[in-house]
Amino acid sequence: MSGGGHSDVKNAIWMRAFLMAGMIFGLGLASYVGLGVVVAGMKETAWDDETAHFHDAEDAWKDAVAVGTIDSNNNSEPLYIAKESAHHHEIEAHLSYLTYRVSGLTLLFVSIIFTAFLAISGIFNSAQADEEHHDDHHGHEEHHGSASPIIFAFGCMLFLIGFPDFADGLHSLMMGSGTDAISDLSVSMIGLTIITLGIANWWREDLPFKGYGEQLATSDPFNGQHIRKAGIWVFLMSEVMVFATFFSAYLRMRTEWCTKWALDEGNCKEGVSETVMTASDYLRPGGAAGTGDFWTLLPGAVNTFALIISSYTIVLALKVAKSHDYKVPSGFMGKIMPDKKSAIRNYLIVTLALGTMFIVLKLVEWSHLIAEGFTIGTEQGSIFYVATGAHGVHVFAGLLIMLYMIFKADTVEWDEENAQGIEYFGLYWHFVDLAWVVIFPAFYLY
Repeated sequence: MSGGGHSDVKNAIWMRAFLMAGMIFGLGLASYVGLGVVVAGMKETAWDDETAHFHDAEDAWKDAVAVGTIDSNNNSEPLYIAKESAHHHEIEAHLSYLTYRVSGLTLLFVSIIFTAFLAISGIFNSAQADEEHHDDHHGHEEHHGSASPIIFAFGCMLFLIGFPDFADGLHSLMMGSGTDAISDLSVSMIGLTIITLGIANWWREDLPFKGYGEQLATSDPFNGQHIRKAGIWVFLMSEVMVFATFFSAYLRMRTEWCTKWALDEGNCKEGVSETVMTASDYLRPGGAAGTGDFWTLLPGAVNTFALIISSYTIVLALKVAKSHDYKVPSGFMGKIMPDKKSAIRNYLIVTLALGTMFIVLKLVEWSHLIAEGFTIGTEQGSIFYVATGAHGVHVFAGLLIMLYMIFKADTVEWDEENAQGIEYFGLYWHFVDLAWVVIFPAFYLY
């Protein structure tokens, strides 16, 4: 399979990917043990205590109602207030437990995916014999086509074909039921394996490529532009259409649903007796659900700033890569970025960390919404989870690409000759950022 440049990367470098995989898995496992087991265990104990307290308060209130000492309709009764207060504390304890449990599990899951991609790529590529590179073009080797996208697309097809059974199988495994759960995963797991091998082959092809021989587009509107850059722009235009459908569908439904806003404005259809609860009703302060406050809105707000900052750090990585005379910054920054290689790598690591934080906070937020009764089984729930989930998939795909970019920065290095790789990824990452900047006010504040 031909690709970008000669496979002149030594096995020692590929084995470094295996070592990096071990380090990432260790960090993920430590995060899971610390957050998902130790802290979550303490939070679960507190949740059990609050649940028992609530049941005691509820029983005391019911007993008083049964003997007629208090009126069940009187919300000012001390026993009723105590019951409601205990119920509130139980809910808060449950959500606190979910925060740490889901955070730990998400970090473990993400680290396993990162580890798999690095380890499989390292083993797959190091299994090949070292090749000696002879530059017959005086550093201007031609960038040939690659079979990796075809392999990747075939793997995606198999994964999507088996996805319904995959989802059911995972649910069965998590619930401890279903003897055929493993077989339900087979088609999708084969697809994921092929995807990983396709990416591993792409890594082999791209790692030694120095940016020479970029093919140019020959027709408008991209005439004279690098073909890879033109391809990114075409891909982003298709992505704009995808997310435009999410926004248009949500806005149309939002105005037709009998929400609290529509009810107050007298826009509900006659005969409608129940208002529809949207995600924003649960998340924003003053929402119709009555549960929204600063803390429920915080994950989405933090994610917004995280993506904005990550767009800045990817630009800094590109700026350093294209610089001819890197100047070491003063103070603390100079210690962590003593040279060009370290600066590019660390800027990319910060971008990866911010994107990973986005995924963790997103799943924590989802767990809270589901616990409060906002599920995908409703019309308003389905469009929220599909839209934000599709965006999350884009973020996670970007993290996998960024993982490779960090590996390349730490091995063969990025410089002014091959910095366009960071530039092309930056275009994608800026789109992901901008999409969220629109999603946040539309789904969280409106």
